[in-house]
Amino acid sequence: LGLFDFQGSKANNIVMTSDKIGNVSADGGHNAVFKDENPDASSDARYKAFRLSNGLIPYKSPDGIHWLPMSEAPVLKDGAFDSQNLAFWDVVRGEYRAYWRYFTGGVTPMPYDAKTWKPSGVRAIRTATSKDLIHWNMQADLKYEDSPAEELYTSQIKPYYRAPHLLIGFPARYVDRGTWSESTRALPDRENREWRGKAANRYGTVVTESLLMASRDGVTFKRWNEAFLRPGIERPGTWAYGNQYIGWSMVETKSADEGAPNELSLYATESYWTGNSSALRRYTLRLDGFVSVNAPMSGGELITKPLIFTGNKLVLNFSTSAAGNMYVEIQDMDGNALSGYSLKECMEIYGDTIEREVHWKNGTDVSALAGKPVRLRFVLKDADLFSFRFIKLNSTL
Repeated sequence: LGLFDFQGSKANNIVMTSDKIGNVSADGGHNAVFKDENPDASSDARYKAFRLSNGLIPYKSPDGIHWLPMSEAPVLKDGAFDSQNLAFWDVVRGEYRAYWRYFTGGVTPMPYDAKTWKPSGVRAIRTATSKDLIHWNMQADLKYEDSPAEELYTSQIKPYYRAPHLLIGFPARYVDRGTWSESTRALPDRENREWRGKAANRYGTVVTESLLMASRDGVTFKRWNEAFLRPGIERPGTWAYGNQYIGWSMVETKSADEGAPNELSLYATESYWTGNSSALRRYTLRLDGFVSVNAPMSGGELITKPLIFTGNKLVLNFSTSAAGNMYVEIQDMDGNALSGYSLKECMEIYGDTIEREVHWKNGTDVSALAGKPVRLRFVLKDADLFSFRFIKLNSTL
């Protein structure tokens, strides 16, 4: 691109540096560019990003390559910010939302004491909303249902494109084991780990991994406390501080297996603190496959909360064993099976697919129930239910 000089040459593709643009200079790192889905975004601001300069300054670009600041002063100042600072246009709620790193109880000014590292709070995540990326309100620390206080770094929150009312995040969990136990010394790359620990003990004793969390309002999250992406089998470049940070966010990719449906690709870091650079590894997941409702061969049931739907078909993303199965019943608010949609009238469901219509004896059409509050009852045996959707189809598959 030839935009910026690096080591005496412009023969590079650098698009952001710490050089001053106009009256503003900002950190060349810690950026997270997003394509603005705001329908009112101007043509010179199709891409945006936060950059760090004593707080967060929003930048804009027509092409993701040429950047200009939108403000000469930070628009968000209350935070640590030495991590990936995210913002995006929420198409469902019609506003921008930002997420950044924060210390509960207050922010320790940088630089930190690398040997003691004793901030005045817990590493956490903060959020706010805005209509223009300049003026922000509703600042709040994230809240979690049934989860302990834990040290979290990057949040990687974004609306899930297949269900944009849901915000899904992959926060990095920071765990300092503290002492040099036999397990710590048995981890990969002991010599380099001990060398790092001489600068600050935590550089050798901290291990990281990623979690999964989801929210409907952007502030209160259901966080699964079990790791979503563990450090993995011990091998060079793993089980280190900075390992398994998932990139922002996921993308849909083709499966390597001929005839299989598309899948989700996620990208995570490894080999941090080693060699001349880090590495990036791709992980794959079935569409909607973040969590499931699972039942063993002995069976299990799920009854949903009341819901109102539009559409004329109910489709499932599920997996069963060869011997397993699933049945679906649609109930009224009192738990009574609706005529034509009872368990006895549901045709047996088995297989492994991301989209299968539910058939009852009278067919698949559920349009007569659209707009009315109902509950769904799932009865499973050796099966996983990943998601269900009501959709509009013109024909029966």
